[in-house]
Parts: sequence; structure tokens; C-alpha cells
Amino acid sequence: MPNRLINETSPYLVQHANNPVDWYPWGEEALQKAREEDKPIFLSIGYSACHWCHVMERESFENDDIARTMNEHFVNIKVDREERPDLDSIYMGAVQAMTGRGGWPMSMFLTPTGEPFYGGTYFPPEDRHGMPGFPRVLMALAEAYRDKRSDIARSAEQVTAAMQRPTAAQGMEPLTRNVLSTAYSSLREKFDAEHGGFGAAPKFPQPMVLEFLLRYHLLTGQPQALSMVEATLERMARGGIYDQLGGGFHRYSTDPYWLVPHFEKMLYDNALLARLYLHAYQATGNPLYKYIAQETLDYALREMTHADGGFFSSQDADSEGEEGKFFVWTPYEMEKVLGARDAAVLQSYFGVTYEGNFEGQNILHTPRSAAEVAQERGISEEELTRP
Repeated sequence: MPNRLINETSPYLVQHANNPVDWYPWGEEALQKAREEDKPIFLSIGYSACHWCHVMERESFENDDIARTMNEHFVNIKVDREERPDLDSIYMGAVQAMTGRGGWPMSMFLTPTGEPFYGGTYFPPEDRHGMPGFPRVLMALAEAYRDKRSDIARSAEQVTAAMQRPTAAQGMEPLTRNVLSTAYSSLREKFDAEHGGFGAAPKFPQPMVLEFLLRYHLLTGQPQALSMVEATLERMARGGIYDQLGGGFHRYSTDPYWLVPHFEKMLYDNALLARLYLHAYQATGNPLYKYIAQETLDYALREMTHADGGFFSSQDADSEGEEGKFFVWTPYEMEKVLGARDAAVLQSYFGVTYEGNFEGQNILHTPRSAAEVAQERGISEEELTRP
């Protein structure tokens, strides 16, 4: 029998309607039940294109034994972050305060009045790679709520206090040249000079950070601010995070090299990145940036536009039950479509090998320039890059 989510409008919630978990949508019915029965709340927040949300559903929420534990000890609420960004923002702040990081699926444990006391993101179905299994987490928290209520209250108070403290982003100080210079210096220290971007894997594009650097360069003439932007934009455009055939950017890279992405595509990511590449083209005149901006917008119009005129918010990472199925290639598939000669040329350009770079298949990327490949193959660069 389907649970209460069967009547929801969110595709993400309806996706969970046949789980054995007694899911509630966020609302007074669920919150009242938690208060009346004095049960903690398990709050799961995700979105329809999230790969790891699908994984946790298959491993845990479709497991009868795990669902039985959830139903016995918790009031279980499922939220679509794209439908309720307000709730997502609140509880993402909580999980970041607790763990120092965030992401989806977001797994939060709340008091019956909605105060967070424990949280994380993905939990495996059993202890794995230093992560506690979800059943162990459930039982430990259920027992703590039953036997150590004062500890639960103290944890909830600490998390709530941490969330209420003002952050640097909420400051009221004017944006002086010194503030901007401090921000620039901080970004320069975190910059990956070899591969572009900031920090290690997983690596996100961070378009607003790069927009800041563009404007800082315009304000100060600082050449390194511009070079950080250009290095990042070029490596992203040549990497697997960019859909080399269809245009548009995947969500993020699982490695520092921008090669292996999680394959979901988000409308808001591509909107910000198309604008960023356009601004970079205006600042530099580099035709690559113009091309990427145009191709990304063409992708959004072609694949993310509803027939009635609105836009879809995301595309799933999984296709026909496989992650990235429509974005990876084998040499044999390319030869079947293109013929041996043309396939050989494009295999050289897109870095395609028989060994593959992703689970025996190939994520297309451009490790060498078009001019270099064209010279090697004895053709013109125009012939190689012609659509």
C-alpha cells in the first residue's frame, strides 16, 4: 500500500510513495503526531536528480527491516528541497554546524518540536568505510531519546545556538577595499593552481566566487585574480564535468581534475555558469568562453524547457537505473555511430580509450587541443570542430 506521499505533487516525494517507510510530508499532521506520541522526528531532505538520494532509498528506505525500525521509533518526514528551500536552508545550516559539511540526502533527527539534535547526509545500510550503518544510527538515537533525554535537549540547544550566531556573511560592515582584498587573499590561498578551482575533491564550480574574482580584477587590475578565473573556466570546459556533446554542466566533479562528475544537471548551476562564461568572454575576448556560454544556453532551451514555457529544475544522474548511462561511451559505440575513420579522430580528441576512465567506459573530455589533434590526424582544425 502506498504511504501518504502518493498524493503529493512533488515528483521526488511521489518517488518514495511505495516505500515501506510510513512517510509524512512536512506539515502539521506529522508534527502533531510527534508531539502527541513524544517521538523524535527523522527528517530526510533530497531532490529528484540526486544520485545518493536514490542510493539511500534503495539501500535503506526500501528495506523492510530498516523501515520497521524507522516506523516504530520515529515520525518520518520526507521533504523535497526544490519545493521547500526554506526548510532545506534551515536544516542544512544545522547539519553544517554539527558536522562541518553538508549535502544531500540530508538526514536530520529532530525533537518533536522540530529542534535538530543529530544529523548527517548519506548513511550506508551497514557499517562501511568508517561510517556507521543507518540501522545502528537509528537504534542509538532512539535509545538516547528514551534514556538520555537531557543529553538530547542539551544537543538541540547547542545546535540551535550555533545556528543563531551571526556569520561573517551577515555582517553590517561596508564592503571596503580592505574587505575585498582579504577575501581575494583567502581565495588565492585555496586555489588549485594545477587543476583550477578551489580545494580538493569533491570540487564544485562555485560561479559566484569566480564572478567576484572577475570583478576584483576589474576593480584593482590584479592579474592573478583573472588568471585564477581563466584557469578554472578552461579546465572545466575541457573536463568531464562539461557535457562535451550536448552542452551544459553536471553538478560537480568527484575528483580534483574536473573529469568524473556526478551526472545530474541543475538548471540554476547552468544559469549561473552561462552568465559567468559570458562575463569572462566580455573581460577577455576568449572565443572559448563565448562558445561554452552559447552551448550551455542552447542546452537549457533544448532539454530544460517545458512545452508550456517553464523550465525544468534538474535532470537525473541516473538513466534506466544506471548512473550516467547516456553520458559515457565505448570506442565500439563511437565506431558504430561514426564509422572507423571519424571515430578514431574523435576518440583522440575526446580522450576515449578501450580501458576507459569510468567503470570501463569513457566520460568525454578534451585533454588535448583541437589544433594538436587535427595536426596529428592530418585534417584541418575547422574540419575537426565542425558541428
